[in-house]
Amino acid sequence: MFTSIAGRSVIVTGGSKGIGKGIAKVFADAGAQVLIAARDEAGAAAAAAELSAGGGSVSFVVADVRQREDAQRMAATAVERHGGIDVLCANAGIFPDKRLTEMTEADWDLVMDTNVKGTMWSVQACIAPLEASGHGRVVITSSITGPITGYPGWSHYGASKAAQLGFLRTACIELAPKGITANAVLPGNIMTEGLAGMGDEYIEGMAGSIPLGRIGDVADIGHAALFLASDEAGYITGQTIVVDGGQVLPESLEALAAARG
Repeated sequence: MFTSIAGRSVIVTGGSKGIGKGIAKVFADAGAQVLIAARDEAGAAAAAAELSAGGGSVSFVVADVRQREDAQRMAATAVERHGGIDVLCANAGIFPDKRLTEMTEADWDLVMDTNVKGTMWSVQACIAPLEASGHGRVVITSSITGPITGYPGWSHYGASKAAQLGFLRTACIELAPKGITANAVLPGNIMTEGLAGMGDEYIEGMAGSIPLGRIGDVADIGHAALFLASDEAGYITGQTIVVDGGQVLPESLEALAAARG
């Protein structure tokens, strides 16, 4: 039985929709005090209201994690409302499609600033209260795209997700003396608004290429993050958990066909 995290203070960046909202729900359902941080005030307010209606303690703050001042204000808000910070889920990220032949400097900078710089500013802003908590946890949402796989149009996204892991592997060493662990979850294909926009044909084809035979749910990522935030995961740091239904494992579609008979 895991130690309860009820009452602990959790920040989820990019928590107004998709995986971030799913992570926020899992923590709220576990009794945590959750602060959603997002750029879209209307979306953040709606997500917080929905999750609160389900019985969770969820509020929001408008923040653009690309801006150091916003990240600091986000952390200060969590301390003011919850008395501290126990868990930072650095989830905010974007994945616009752009082929190399069309990529501009602005396209590249937008993705890297949001996904990499935003992660770094968020972690930096939360270090002092995470240390003070006595069981500080950082959970970064990376991806299988970049660290393990690739997909046309996402070279900048893949680079940013691999960069997050490079950041993680040194950050965890610096944070360890402060009693803070830092780990990452690498989602595969998860059913979000973004994936739904890829169309039914893409979704059906992708589900067929996954050994478990289905697209993941946002709660699958939330539960992985919850484990990494637990007291029982206190000796795990600098590590990654792939949550993809086995997607990266078959060497070909024929391997899946053979397994399914």
